[in-house]
Amino acid sequence: MNKTASGIPRHVAIIMDGNGRWAQARNLPRLEGHKAGAESVRAVIRACRQAGVKYLTLYAFSVENWVRPRAEIYGLMNLLKKFLRENERELHEHKVRLRVIGRLEDLPRGVRRELARVMEATRAHRAGQLILALSYGGRTEIADAARQIAREARAGTLDPETVGPETVAARLYAPDVPDPDLVIRTSGEMRVSNFLLWQISYSELYVTPVLWPDFREPEFAAALAEYGRRRRRFGGLG
Repeated sequence: MNKTASGIPRHVAIIMDGNGRWAQARNLPRLEGHKAGAESVRAVIRACRQAGVKYLTLYAFSVENWVRPRAEIYGLMNLLKKFLRENERELHEHKVRLRVIGRLEDLPRGVRRELARVMEATRAHRAGQLILALSYGGRTEIADAARQIAREARAGTLDPETVGPETVAARLYAPDVPDPDLVIRTSGEMRVSNFLLWQISYSELYVTPVLWPDFREPEFAAALAEYGRRRRRFGGLG
């Protein structure tokens, strides 16, 4: 079972939803909701560190999000660069490694450069991992893995008859990262929105009506407490 002795999940993944509705309820521009959401990111990173969660994956920008207004996308990318610059020191201080999954080639050059710099600077850290899903889609990830398998089979380096779940898992964006134990979705929407479709097959789901900018340490603690009350059987009888 992917569970520590204390009942704390090893890997938490979060669908951060509700920034726009939070801003709309306050008659603010949508970007103000994203700015407030960045504070929730900081709060959850702290909460993970204090609780002993080793892996935190945040659904920051999906492959579908590119259809949003250009001004909003531009603002989000600038917020991402600002977040990296302002929080790099804390990553070093607590020995947290930054990683990114998704179609990174889709991102603006300046964002890619800043991500690459911080990822390289934190590569040796071992206390925890912060994984940002950027220009990410679960179906796209699986398709990319299938494409790689097809290439290897065509090249004769992989026997198609040996392909199994482990073969696919080894070709995902971050194959060394354990599957999420707990998936949190804010804002009350009851869907997984193309997030880590392969990896969350047996993850525990926790949906809260709280909008992402209002999701802070107490809300995260409530999610962990609910996780601790659940029994994970993985298809067995427990």
